[in-house]
Amino acid sequence: MFDSYRENTLRYNPERCFGCLRCTEVCPHGVFAEGDRRVEVVGPEECMECGACAKNCPVQAIEVQSGVGCAWAMIGAALRGRDMDSGTCGCEGDEGSCCGSGR
Repeated sequence: MFDSYRENTLRYNPERCFGCLRCTEVCPHGVFAEGDRRVEVVGPEECMECGACAKNCPVQAIEVQSGVGCAWAMIGAALRGRDMDSGTCGCEGDEGSCCGSGR
């Protein structure tokens, strides 16, 4: 349903991670997987920048700018059953929306 972006704002600091696995539980696209002592980033290109991993990380080992790349519009489209592969974000660029006129 979604085309992933080649670059995103996901940043992971494995030195902070102690392997609680919360990110693996909340990530809707399987970006993280259980490693030996900490999680591993196995699919960074699948990140849709929803921010669930960062919000649920108790040691702030993960940073992501949620909303970047129209991620909120993607989530809304998925909830409404719309296809985002058409090349538009679906928010029509209204002021105050994810795309905004300043984009």
